[in-house]
Amino acid sequence: MKKHLTIVIKLGTSSIVDEKTHEPLLSILSTIVETAISLHKDGHRVVLVSSGAIGVGLRRMDLDRRPKHLPKVQALAAIGQCRLMSLWDQLFGHMRQPVAQILLTRNDIADRTQYLNAQNTFIELLNMGVIPIVNENDTLAVTEIKFGDNDTLSAITAGMVQADYLFLMTDVDCLYDKNPRTNPDAKAIEVVEDISELEADVSSAGSALGTGGMSTKIVAARLATSAGVTTVITRSSKPGNISAIVRYAEAQKAAAQNYDNNNSNSANSSARNSLYASQELPVRADRSSTTHAPDK
Repeated sequence: MKKHLTIVIKLGTSSIVDEKTHEPLLSILSTIVETAISLHKDGHRVVLVSSGAIGVGLRRMDLDRRPKHLPKVQALAAIGQCRLMSLWDQLFGHMRQPVAQILLTRNDIADRTQYLNAQNTFIELLNMGVIPIVNENDTLAVTEIKFGDNDTLSAITAGMVQADYLFLMTDVDCLYDKNPRTNPDAKAIEVVEDISELEADVSSAGSALGTGGMSTKIVAARLATSAGVTTVITRSSKPGNISAIVRYAEAQKAAAQNYDNNNSNSANSSARNSLYASQELPVRADRSSTTHAPDK
């Protein structure tokens, strides 16, 4: 691909920390690092949105479960955030790739001056060849100003950096019309052309450590696609698929553009913003849709 893209990759807590032991999932993290660096070497700009501070804090303090008392959760976030960033810095450091930490709250986005300051910081970091690593500032955020989950934060970040792609990495294998745990006949939803008409099962909550779930990913997809960002939901255990999905998507977009250029007077030209992809790597192209990319 000759086109240089901006790609945001969001990782939830369950993709970073083992739900029971709270140990970092080094195999996934290492593969994410390799994927991000590969994309970076291809000329693309990469932003990571990383959860996991509270999970890492639990491991550091030898606690079995996430507490309900908000100040204690915030304290664990403060403990875990520095260790989480240290882990990312070490993994990227082996490849001589500089990274930067950006912590945001909803107030930072609501205030225009602060929003522009954050946006300018992103732009400079990306121009310098740095990979920003974004997380919510859980130490300062309280219920009234929390994003609630990093799916939403990743969508806002994608809009802020004018990303071409947003990858929501998840620990489930697909988006379904019903809960597959209780409905064996549940069907996978691979491509959504109009997200406002989406009928999917979002009853499954996030993990014991995380705050998200499929419902928050749908909300994030609505936010991101409304800003023109191609949104892909894919499995975090196979982050290497990201590069293949991007290559496939760009090839499909180029083919569609060439078709439209050669058939500008055709009745089919009105469909130039819709792409229908294969079963392996479906992708969305217009501003109102999203896709789930199943495993190859």
